[in-house]
Amino acid sequence: MLSLIQSEVVTYHKWISPQEFTDIVAISQMTPGPIGINAATYIGFTATQNIGYNTIYSTIGSIIATLAMVLPSFILMLIISKFFLKYKNNYSVEAVFKGLRPAVVGLLASATLLLMDKDNFGNYSTDQYTFICSCIIFLITFLGTYKYKINPIAMISAMGLIGFLIY
Repeated sequence: MLSLIQSEVVTYHKWISPQEFTDIVAISQMTPGPIGINAATYIGFTATQNIGYNTIYSTIGSIIATLAMVLPSFILMLIISKFFLKYKNNYSVEAVFKGLRPAVVGLLASATLLLMDKDNFGNYSTDQYTFICSCIIFLITFLGTYKYKINPIAMISAMGLIGFLIY
């Protein structure tokens, strides 16, 4: 979902900058709730402010962005759940869900790779310090959450503090 949001609001429409998108992703991960909905809310507010509207219109922009993110999925899930309860033990339905698992992993990997760019990590040829520090923070976070099962919120908070101190 993040890669789709990024391609639409940063690359295609240019409503927000790549740096603003990175900040939005970081804040959306730290706040409770689904990251896509949190990002949509924040993007709706930020994009509306970036074009010059005041806080009231920006709040309306965030509400509209949130509804645009939630309503299609909500309606689709209502329809799917009605049929899923009826056909959940069907071999074809089970096979489709087994096929979706690797696709979800691929989408998560795609979102990760899209965020691993010069806007987030720096450029090795121009600023080696920032690039190396970013790679170290990434590796520590990856190992901490994957291998040592440290709470992701604790890792995000700790790495944010470290990033603040070293940059």
